[in-house]
Amino acid sequence: MISSNLFVLCLLLLSVFVGCDEHNHIYEDNEEVVLWVNTVGPYHNRQETYLYFSLPFCSGPKETISHYHETLGEALQGVELEPSGIPIDFKGSISTTLYCEVGLTEEKLKAFTYAVKNHYWYQMYLDDLPIWGVVGEIGENNEHFIFTHKKFEIGFNGKQIVDVNLTSENKVKLENGAVISFTYEVSWKSSAVKFEDRFDKYLDPNFFQHRIHWFSIFNSFMMVIFLVGLVSMILMRTLRKDYARYNKDEEMDDMERDLGDEYGWKQVHGDVFRPSAHATFFSALIGSGYHITVVTISVILLTIVGELYTERGSLISTGIFVYAATSPVNGYFGGSLYARMGGKRWIRQMLVSAFLVPSVVCGTEFCINFIAIYYHASRAIPFGSMVAITCICLFIVLPLTLVGTVLGRNLSGQPDYPCRVNAVPRPIPEKKWFMEPAVIVALGGILPFGSIFIEMYFIFTSFWAYKIYYVYGFMLLVVLILIVVTVCVTIVCTYFLLNAEDYRWQWTSFLAAASTSGYVYMYAIYYFFFKTKMYGLFQTAFYFGYMALFSLGLGVLCGTVGYIGSSLFVRKIYSTVKID
Repeated sequence: MISSNLFVLCLLLLSVFVGCDEHNHIYEDNEEVVLWVNTVGPYHNRQETYLYFSLPFCSGPKETISHYHETLGEALQGVELEPSGIPIDFKGSISTTLYCEVGLTEEKLKAFTYAVKNHYWYQMYLDDLPIWGVVGEIGENNEHFIFTHKKFEIGFNGKQIVDVNLTSENKVKLENGAVISFTYEVSWKSSAVKFEDRFDKYLDPNFFQHRIHWFSIFNSFMMVIFLVGLVSMILMRTLRKDYARYNKDEEMDDMERDLGDEYGWKQVHGDVFRPSAHATFFSALIGSGYHITVVTISVILLTIVGELYTERGSLISTGIFVYAATSPVNGYFGGSLYARMGGKRWIRQMLVSAFLVPSVVCGTEFCINFIAIYYHASRAIPFGSMVAITCICLFIVLPLTLVGTVLGRNLSGQPDYPCRVNAVPRPIPEKKWFMEPAVIVALGGILPFGSIFIEMYFIFTSFWAYKIYYVYGFMLLVVLILIVVTVCVTIVCTYFLLNAEDYRWQWTSFLAAASTSGYVYMYAIYYFFFKTKMYGLFQTAFYFGYMALFSLGLGVLCGTVGYIGSSLFVRKIYSTVKID
């Protein structure tokens, strides 16, 4: 019964994520081609978008039109497609034709004038190809003009549309009481562009494949080689000396050992595997970090294979689907770690682990959504989409996390540490200021941030400006470089901490790696003030809210990777040396 219910829920989940296309992109001569209008908004605030007809535009004469089925990803992305009412037929050229008129009242004049002052752009779609146009422009003497003529140039290859261009023409001065006549024309031309290559015109290889991008990747790769070699050399030489000193200690009798000056990481062998403070929250973070890492790499690979960036909302829909489907990863690793730490309240830990990421994301989005509703922006998430997300968390994520937790506790929940844990914690001696966990945490994220610094610029530019990020091969390579650098740095941090006889390495290794997100967020603040021209409460809240979510997700990912590397390192060194 449970398996059948899960199967039905998966089918429902797929039906929510996968949009049903209205057609197969194949047209017969004179067949209807639907022109959809999407949103309108200020050019400098990409995410501040409103319904196209929130401005006093008028629709064309065509009233009966095919219905559009919106996917969950499109709803979350703020896509609000409505029929334009402008009749267009496949290969049917149309000369200049009037499609509607608008009489400018004082209210409509004020709306259009505000749009022109703030450089409003609008977006349309024709056969799933995006088109952008400008509302108007400011002329001499601070006069405001609106473009009233839309010229469509459509390219076709056989029975498929492969290219669309829109030119805004015919400036008309905005004056109270004037009647604005909106016209359009359509011209068709044969094109040699293949249907599968029609999205290439929207990409910007000169920007993303610039020599600086290649140089940054090469620079990060060389830093990885240098860092791995340096860490290996330092640790091998240092650990060799430590092993020699500890082996020499083993040859001493008890009197000599008591009089000797013993120090170093061996002295904390009875506490190094002591459960971390706040084990429930820590294990939930680690489980969520495993989950985020799997989702990130999976979505990048799927995007490389399927070119998801070419379809509206596909990337978001795929991310949500992969997150829901891989929920057992969260439960398995979080639950098994909690069991190895001796935790007894495993149901509470499972609930915290399952809802940790969704609650942070939904809480932040809920606050931003209030502002979006106040602004009547298209980015306001519909109530139906909220219900869908809630159902996914309750009926997909939670049960699968429970399954993973049960498996993790039973398959790898038994502690198998190479050292016994003392009943009484060992006092932590005083140490130099730069060996304090707070200092190690603050400095731990510098090198990992340096390895992804340049890529952050390209990602930010594609998301917050009018660029489409498509070099996901670069992104995958940068993620792998980040993982290697993070592991190397946290291993060194953990060694220094243990050598100072401080056994609080679990949280330190996690936070030292997670501090990368702090540097990313500081860079995001710099990017906002010096690289963009964003303004207004909504865009500012949207920017810093989503940058906070991005930074937190990156921090959990890096922290988990750092903890994994440190855990393997600690287990290795303490299993090598003989402990009394």
